[in-house]
Amino acid sequence: MGRYVIRRLLQMIPVFFGATLLIFLMVNVMGDPIAGLCGERQCDPATATQLRKEFGLDKPLWQQYATYMGNVFTGDFGTAFNGQEVTELMASAFPVTVRLTIVAILFEIVIGITLGVVTGLRRGRPIDTGVLLLTLVVISVPTFVTGLLLQLLLGVEWGWISPSVSTEAPFDELIVPGLVLASVSLAYVTRLTRTSIAENRRADYVRTAIAKGLPRRRVITRHLLRNSLIPVVTFIGTDIGALMGGAIVTERIFNIHGVGYQLYQGILRQNTQTVVGFVTILVLVFLVANLLVDLLYAVLDPRIRYA
Repeated sequence: MGRYVIRRLLQMIPVFFGATLLIFLMVNVMGDPIAGLCGERQCDPATATQLRKEFGLDKPLWQQYATYMGNVFTGDFGTAFNGQEVTELMASAFPVTVRLTIVAILFEIVIGITLGVVTGLRRGRPIDTGVLLLTLVVISVPTFVTGLLLQLLLGVEWGWISPSVSTEAPFDELIVPGLVLASVSLAYVTRLTRTSIAENRRADYVRTAIAKGLPRRRVITRHLLRNSLIPVVTFIGTDIGALMGGAIVTERIFNIHGVGYQLYQGILRQNTQTVVGFVTILVLVFLVANLLVDLLYAVLDPRIRYA
């Protein structure tokens, strides 16, 4: 196990550098950041030259990337064009998005897996058909439509929730935004769990456990469910980073000042330091989540061993 972890960590190094380089290049071709800094009016040549020198934009692109990565390893993610340190923006934004992601993941695990197990054990029955139709509707409806509809009904018309989340963003205010963020993934988790349960239900080890006279609940929880959760864990693990990075729409709808909000503001203002800094952390989240998912395989299925 130890050697496997070390090997995976070494494999993450080129992936990290490749992903950050790609993002750095993409952000730098979005447009002229100095033009975005000056706003609607065009900067005069002297001011533009001074700003380029101040932010290091007068250097070759490869040198800018090398300088940026060198600063990253010292904990310096640069300074936004408004003079605020990117690390300060991260300190205020990431805790909010982490709480939102936790709520969304809990919805996926509790509701998605539960519905998947129920429909997988009752394949072809009315409840199975109903859940399949419901998940198809959820997948078909765009997230911003779901968010705006719930905000209108629950927040404006019925007054059950606040239409916008406060600056502190406590967990109780993130329940509806978390449901909106998790809606599509929840539907996929339900379908994936259903398919996996239905397939493994006919496996030989399940028939053997039933033939031994084991209780139905033990057969489902100890044998069927553990093996069926491997593809589901893979999806949820990779979905963690996707939820954190893809929360732009949800955070805009409910006025949540998290990672999505900061990325949107950075892209809108062509603030390369902010965008690249936040995406760098999201890349690390993706890589760590994938590593943890691989290690969980051995917990779910004892037959899996890492050399």
